[in-house]
Amino acid sequence: MKTSLLLLAAALSLGASAAPVRLKELVDVEGVRDNPLYGYGLVVGLGGTGDSERVLFTSQSVSGMLGRLGIRVDPRDVRSRNVAAVMVTARLPTFTRPGSRLDATVSALGDARSLEGGVLLVTPLSGPDGQVYAVAQGAVQVGGYEVSAAGSAARKNQLNTGAVPGGATVERAVAPAFGGGGPLRLSLRRPDFTNASRLAQAITAALGEGTARAVDPALVEVTPPPSLQDPVLLLARLEPLEVNADSRAKVVVSERTGTVVAGAQVRLGPAVISHGGLQIQVDQGLAVSQPPPRSRGTTVSAPVAQVRATETGSPAVAMAGAASVQDLARALNALGATPRDLIAILQALRAAGALDAELEVL
Repeated sequence: MKTSLLLLAAALSLGASAAPVRLKELVDVEGVRDNPLYGYGLVVGLGGTGDSERVLFTSQSVSGMLGRLGIRVDPRDVRSRNVAAVMVTARLPTFTRPGSRLDATVSALGDARSLEGGVLLVTPLSGPDGQVYAVAQGAVQVGGYEVSAAGSAARKNQLNTGAVPGGATVERAVAPAFGGGGPLRLSLRRPDFTNASRLAQAITAALGEGTARAVDPALVEVTPPPSLQDPVLLLARLEPLEVNADSRAKVVVSERTGTVVAGAQVRLGPAVISHGGLQIQVDQGLAVSQPPPRSRGTTVSAPVAQVRATETGSPAVAMAGAASVQDLARALNALGATPRDLIAILQALRAAGALDAELEVL
């Protein structure tokens, strides 16, 4: 737990001296983005870990595939456990040319136990518009295993999802209208009034007066000067520009690991923290009733519950006005808070108005 609190204090010291951020890390060019692709296919060559006969669409797919090869098989006669129906997904970056290779992800649709050792057959990958942009095929790699013997089993990671590295070949390029003589529109990945204004000022200082303006917190328009009408050269000139990016005051807490990360902008108001707990323990036992000698009674037993309550206290910690996250870390260390207690303390501080930050619990 102390390690988590030290991480919280370290985040403050790092954030206070953070270096300027390049424009490349702050914005995306409007219209330049990845495009999702998906397709339905079959994985063959599985060692009896494929779909069962209860998955009807797998049997129908196998029958249809064999029919295209000139082999007529009724779907009801397909009994192979070496085939699995899968969905294949990939992301097609903008400006990717035909012939380029993409990584594909394969996910089981039916009740296949594992895709380990399988081979994905030719699968067309379509975009949201229904057009085929890539074709995937290749050996499926599963980052895990499952072994069993004598009633014992060991398993690592998810075996119903795998990858085909470089298994998709691009067949159709996606080249959006880029440039075209109009203004270049830069979208901030995290909309912010301050950052949009600073971006516009940095671009104006680099290109000249009137070349950039912040339309809103999420958009900056850049009008290319006469000497930089080529959008590629313009972006190459803009991407290395550095901006002192601002960020919201935020505290992120992971309940599972107890990790706490806070930004340098987080501040605490005057507050007093006292954390204690009431522990109640209930023990179940048996009481035996023994009859007197020479009586006709019988020995009987009855359950008896013993309840013990213990209240533990902890010192109260006071924080002065404009306290920092480092002060909070020291205070929580003094309280000996557990990860679950830490979340409750931070939520209580925010409810009391003493924590000026957004609290996110993972």
